[in-house]
Amino acid sequence: MRIARIAHARGMSFATVEGEGPGATVAEIDGLPFGDLSLTGQRWALEDVRLMAPILPSKVVCVGRNYAAHAAEQSAPVPTEPLLFLKPSTSVIGPGDAIRLPPQSQQVDHEAELAIVIGIPGARRVTTPAEAAAAIFGYTCANDVTARDLQKSDSQWTRAKGFDSFCPLGPWIETELDVSDVEVRCEVNDSVRQLGRTKDMTFSPATIVSYVSHVMTLLPGDVILTGTPEGIEPMVAGDSVTVSIEGIGTLTNTVVNLD
Repeated sequence: MRIARIAHARGMSFATVEGEGPGATVAEIDGLPFGDLSLTGQRWALEDVRLMAPILPSKVVCVGRNYAAHAAEQSAPVPTEPLLFLKPSTSVIGPGDAIRLPPQSQQVDHEAELAIVIGIPGARRVTTPAEAAAAIFGYTCANDVTARDLQKSDSQWTRAKGFDSFCPLGPWIETELDVSDVEVRCEVNDSVRQLGRTKDMTFSPATIVSYVSHVMTLLPGDVILTGTPEGIEPMVAGDSVTVSIEGIGTLTNTVVNLD
């Protein structure tokens, strides 16, 4: 099932996405999308609503260097356990929103990633793969936008990863997907920059959920970014950046200078 968060003439709602292409529709969900869904009966054509970030997390937890080839292009070792950092919730934007380049940085890179969305049980000190799987509501596309020069100059990554607009998410949450081996792609202006597969992750989504849950409690709606494949490159104002994940969809954002 695909769960979207939409803006429409009556306000904002969660909705299920049904169908493909021009005939796709969205059916409004009564309340939050977790648990047993109840539909209001209101339905729109997908093209008549605006897709927003599919969830508003209390926190975005990220895993660094989870693909060996990406670690190599950074001239950095592959971590022996998940390397964690955080993005603030204020960095989240949705499909079609602009990534805003801050004046503090001269090099802002794209990082296409599979994102985990935590479900209603949450996760706290989960130990088994079954418990970790039960905590996962679904998956979406993400772009871990990074001010690379600031990441290198600072002693930690908060500033480089935390600017407003530095965490595009979307277009929706796919709740029924085997992500053990799906393609992760990033295109900039129709040129392929990144192309990887989740089977090449060092740490699987279930392993990551378990590891993070032993550090901090994961709440429903929290998001975990699972790392990026090789091919990171800078973005400039005027670029159109698309993250595509097989079985989920595409997330496209424009790039602008921060006025």
